[in-house]
Amino acid sequence: MTNRLQGALPKASKRVLGRRARTLAATTFLAFALPVSFVAAPVLAQSYAFQKVVIEGNERVEPETILGFAAIAKGQTLGAGALNDAYQRLQGSGLFETVELVPRGNTLVIKVAEYPTVNIVDFEGNKILKDEVLTTLVKTQPRRVFSPALVEADAAAMAEGYAEAGRLNVRIDPKVIKRAGNRVDVVFEIKEGAVSEVNRIRFTGNRAYSDRRLRDVLGTKQAGILHRLIQRDTFVADRIALDRQMLIDFYRSRGYPDVEVAGVSSEMTRDRESFFMTFNIREGQQYHFGKTGVVSEVSELEAADFEKLVKIREGAIYSPAAIDYAVTRIEEVALREGANFVRVDPRITRDPRTQTLNVEFALVRGPRVFVERIDIEGNTTTLDSVIRREFNAVEGDPFNPREIKNSAERIRALGFFSNADVEARQGSGSDQVVVDVNVEEQPTGSLSFGASYGASQGFGVSAALEESNFLGRGQYLGVSIGTTADNQQNSIDFMEPHLLGRDLQGRIRLWYNTSEDDNSDFDTKMMGISPSIEFPITRNARLALRYTWERNELSGVTSLAEALADSTIDDNYYSSPILVAEQGARDSSSIGYTYTFDTRRTGIDPRYGFTFRLSQDIYGLGGDVEALKTTALLRAERKLFHEDVTVRAELEGGAIAARGGTALTVLDRFSGSGKVRGFETWGYGPRDFDPTFAGRSNEDALGGKYFAALRLESEFPVGLPEEYGIHGGVFFDVGSLWGLDNTAGSFGTVDDGMHVRSSVGLSVFWDSALGPLRLNFSKALKKEDYDLEQSFDLTLSTSF
Repeated sequence: MTNRLQGALPKASKRVLGRRARTLAATTFLAFALPVSFVAAPVLAQSYAFQKVVIEGNERVEPETILGFAAIAKGQTLGAGALNDAYQRLQGSGLFETVELVPRGNTLVIKVAEYPTVNIVDFEGNKILKDEVLTTLVKTQPRRVFSPALVEADAAAMAEGYAEAGRLNVRIDPKVIKRAGNRVDVVFEIKEGAVSEVNRIRFTGNRAYSDRRLRDVLGTKQAGILHRLIQRDTFVADRIALDRQMLIDFYRSRGYPDVEVAGVSSEMTRDRESFFMTFNIREGQQYHFGKTGVVSEVSELEAADFEKLVKIREGAIYSPAAIDYAVTRIEEVALREGANFVRVDPRITRDPRTQTLNVEFALVRGPRVFVERIDIEGNTTTLDSVIRREFNAVEGDPFNPREIKNSAERIRALGFFSNADVEARQGSGSDQVVVDVNVEEQPTGSLSFGASYGASQGFGVSAALEESNFLGRGQYLGVSIGTTADNQQNSIDFMEPHLLGRDLQGRIRLWYNTSEDDNSDFDTKMMGISPSIEFPITRNARLALRYTWERNELSGVTSLAEALADSTIDDNYYSSPILVAEQGARDSSSIGYTYTFDTRRTGIDPRYGFTFRLSQDIYGLGGDVEALKTTALLRAERKLFHEDVTVRAELEGGAIAARGGTALTVLDRFSGSGKVRGFETWGYGPRDFDPTFAGRSNEDALGGKYFAALRLESEFPVGLPEEYGIHGGVFFDVGSLWGLDNTAGSFGTVDDGMHVRSSVGLSVFWDSALGPLRLNFSKALKKEDYDLEQSFDLTLSTSF
């Protein structure tokens, strides 16, 4: 703002006038004049002592408020500089369009013209960001005092909001329209411009991994032919730092401790509608672990007692996660032995000649610092208790920096937050620390749709609604409904991950399934409830204990006598005598357990995962069934060729044995569904070949007491740009379903032998805008004549 110097005035009428404000936005705002002037230089030395202050022009602002800003006391001696200071305070209050200070003898007249009141705030030209979103970004509100500076700040805030949405070329012009009654309308005219997309992402300096593999690591994606559907191809400057860190974490977890992302270049194209991004990487050398050991600088702790906790194999690829897990194990044991304020300091020495890193874990005494409190912010949905329970430390406990870091990782692993920052700062004393937790919520629900097609089953659809953070309590709720022409499958699943405030997972499942001639000549109705608890045994192993009650009913079968008595039965068809004997409803009551060992829980080597699961159920706690049912699964996964290709193998088997003279039914035995791809439900396994009067076999499916299956699968790029999210896969399955206690058909023609089935297939994976989609095309290689094939199935899921 500039000052206008007025000519010399009589002493009794010398005034200090306001100064003219700058326009709010070029060529857009009306000029609100703020005149001010000071007396000529010879008069500046004059002083004033006002006995009276008169205020003119105020309508809404109280006189006391104006006097408070002016800070002029009655009888106080003031110079021209003090009057100028009073003017600056009044003008800086943001309440007045113009301010004049007019000395009249021993009276000071303060003349003000108040800013108008905002009548309405409106937005024009916006399509990408709706009015509801923009309203949350602006602070100018109806029935509030108009402020040019605030409107200017609002325009900048909206521009920032558009930048986050990829609209860097947005233009926002605020317009002020005067209305009667000292009111104004504020209208933001918006020209959104085009989305600034990422046209191409390049890398320099990368030798170990291809550009394709590194682009998969980044959160930012390239624009392709489906750029209108892909959201992550929008250029967001704030995302660059995260992408840089993701690259560094990727390399370090794979044995490159010296990796650097030296720079990221973001160049706008000539049309200003897209960007070229280049990441300059310095990989360094890949290192392996050398020798490891433990030393103790704490008198009451012996290093030898902690050696076995390191669990790092010499020659393994270096990983910071492996060191973190070793440190955590050692510190946990030291804490259990009562050694507070003990820290484990991993001392790393490198041997460039052999490209190995030797690690010495030193037990040292840390400072006596305590956790004063834990402050949590940003959780609008999730309860504080859900976040707080991820901390092993509470207020008053000794402060352990590594435990705080591990707590941050556990919070991120919940999957409830797009970002979770955990930092420690100085508390009220030198021995106190405050832990600040700042989180950003993200969608935690998923809506999944599935579809399948079979030669005899026809087209089927399914839908599943899942919420992993139910009511912000960290609870899981899943509801699924599936139907085809012949069956329905419905279930409700609820899980509390911290039952009784402990690492004890409580769960309850309910289901109700029906089928009518589902690739079999019988109908079923199955319902049940199963509460369970699950808890950790080791870092990678968990044990689940459960109780299950079921009521299963078999119907829709026709006996030989019924077929003879009823001439309307098609072709004089009758069911297998085995099924006829098994029809009816009966209850079962069982207890069981599932032991799971999963290396993916720790993720020390992200290129490899191993899972083993063993389940057993003992029937006979009431009900009509006494049996022992066992299933086991072994799964291994490996990423090859710079992690562009994933290979997976699964070996699964099961057996059920009757006890106490129980006769098992087809609903107790295994169906083989999903065990070998390429076959329908009840599509293979033991069959009854009793001929009917029409001369054909009924070929009723009977299920089997045993099953085994080996599934091999590979996923790989198909040559399309990775931003399309399309990759391919091949699979090979082999297995069998066999074994019956009763093989007494009408003519002794039941086949329950162990006949091997096999199939091959192609898969198409697409990370579509609606969600992950998978299409399977399969072909049975080895089968029996009576088997039912399924050559195509499709699954789709999306999140909200």
